Amino acid sequence: VQLQASGGGLVQDGGSLRLSCAASGSIASINFMNWYRQAPGKERELVAPSTSGGRFTISRDNAKNTVYLQMNSLKPEDTAVYYCYASLQLRLGGPEYTYWGQGTQVTVSS
Repeated sequence: VQLQASGGGLVQDGGSLRLSCAASGSIASINFMNWYRQAPGKERELVAPSTSGGRFTISRDNAKNTVYLQMNSLKPEDTAVYYCYASLQLRLGGPEYTYWGQGTQVTVSS
């Protein structure tokens, strides 16, 4: 199983980016997919729309095993490596496995 994150880059203050994370491999079902971020010198934290002041939205395409993070009105403090995280099952009724994507860099310039 692999989680492939993409869509990061350099954007100006107030700009937008959309990150994607696709899960591939022999997957029976996906329980959930989340986004985390880690800024330099800080701990990794969960990215949630509720803590972004409504600037970020998360959506999922179940048919493509893909989760998206739409980020609007970006600020320099949003600069971080963004990681996707998935909880899934390799066979129906089987145990849960969790995976991290490789991370994608988001840099917001002032």
